[in-house]
Amino acid sequence: MLLRKLLNNVDFISIKGNEDININNIDFNSKKINNNDLFIAIKGENFDGHIFIDDAVLNGAIAIVVCELPAKLHKDKTYIIVKDTALCLPYIAKNFYKNISKDIHLIGVTGTNGKTSIVSLLHQLFTLMGEKSGMLSTVQNKIGSLKIDSTHTTPDILTIYRLLKKMVDEKCKYCFMEVSSHALDQYRVKGLNFDIAIFSNLTHDHLDYHKKFSIYRDVKKSFFDFLDKDAYALLNKDDKNAKKMGESTKANKLYYSLKTLADYTCKIIEYDFEGTLIKINNHDLWIKLVGDYNVYNVLAVFAVAKQLGFPEEKVLRYISMLDSPEGRFQIVSSRNKITGIVDYAHTPDALENILKVINKINVKNFKIITIIGCGGDRDKAKRPIMAKVACSLSTNVIFTNDNPRNEDPKKIISQMMIGVSKSQSEKVIVIEDRLQAIKTACALVNRNDIILLAGKGHEKYQELKAEKIEFDDFKELKILLKDN
Repeated sequence: MLLRKLLNNVDFISIKGNEDININNIDFNSKKINNNDLFIAIKGENFDGHIFIDDAVLNGAIAIVVCELPAKLHKDKTYIIVKDTALCLPYIAKNFYKNISKDIHLIGVTGTNGKTSIVSLLHQLFTLMGEKSGMLSTVQNKIGSLKIDSTHTTPDILTIYRLLKKMVDEKCKYCFMEVSSHALDQYRVKGLNFDIAIFSNLTHDHLDYHKKFSIYRDVKKSFFDFLDKDAYALLNKDDKNAKKMGESTKANKLYYSLKTLADYTCKIIEYDFEGTLIKINNHDLWIKLVGDYNVYNVLAVFAVAKQLGFPEEKVLRYISMLDSPEGRFQIVSSRNKITGIVDYAHTPDALENILKVINKINVKNFKIITIIGCGGDRDKAKRPIMAKVACSLSTNVIFTNDNPRNEDPKKIISQMMIGVSKSQSEKVIVIEDRLQAIKTACALVNRNDIILLAGKGHEKYQELKAEKIEFDDFKELKILLKDN
């Protein structure tokens, strides 16, 4: 594509060099640059792409987008000077990929909890209904049945466009995508054409990054602020932030609720560890997912399918077949009827929700042992809250390592202990080694007792210092409960 066309709608300050040159590809990673490519020098939190300009030129860059001209200018190269390279990248990408998000039904989900579940359930549902679709999520990315490893909740904007192009090329009609607050703040979804945007809920999370809850909330709100007037904003009416999310949107607002009148409503009739009986649009339906929060997820999925024009009976039939996404309320059973549950719950609200569900089902008051840790280099303020929630709703609690990353595990656990009252301290055991913590829980349980292994869910590794060590909660718990 001609550089001149690539710069359409880009707010540049000036151009030094020739605009009428052909660009083969675009990238902000100098290592991926080849002959006649455009290099965008992004200034990020941890690195500055401007220091890699020489590397990009050496690899074949013919044009470079910069915030400031380098001291050394390369002959016969074009320099585009802009105020913010990160902000310009979405416009350049949109031009280069010819606004391909308009060629697929794009459905985005934002919120503190539920993003992965809603996206995964939508992809499952549409696959069952015979509709080829794609998925961009924390767990993995998918193009139809093809699985692609995921490194972020929401990929960078160039990866998104590349995956969308592959989806369109593979005749996918729909793409279901998680939209994180980091992605919104870093312009990773800017310029994409969403047909439906879903708000699940908003609770304490990522305050290490956003600093204040109000900032976190407003970043989430920005997703709905920039929707087109022909899009739909699907909002969870039972969350107190729903009104705020929709107050400035041009999109058509729709609400879903379990507690009040809304466009889409649902009622829980009963549930156990095998699933939930619900009434949705006056239809009784058994689903294989457990808990109020999962019913919210299913209701959002139902609403999306209906808004996209699928017949109600067909949608309900296939919703009853949906399985829990990996690492979300995954059940491990033993011969002695011990129930093990692996869940990604890593926020106070998510942990409280899952423990409340377990307590509701546990009517005979069997022992509940919760194994929980908190991630290093992440929101420290939630650590004592997580501990308090676990202690309040469990018989015993084992504090252990989650992903300590570059923090001292002892320090993380000591910060968790701040949330433990004197009366609760007797129910807490500290075992840093996660495998030993699981072994201890399995040794403490008797017939019909329950183990909740929370925090890491689908993850197949532990992050210790700069290393990723293989570790799978579900696999380890299954092995240890096999003969229990």
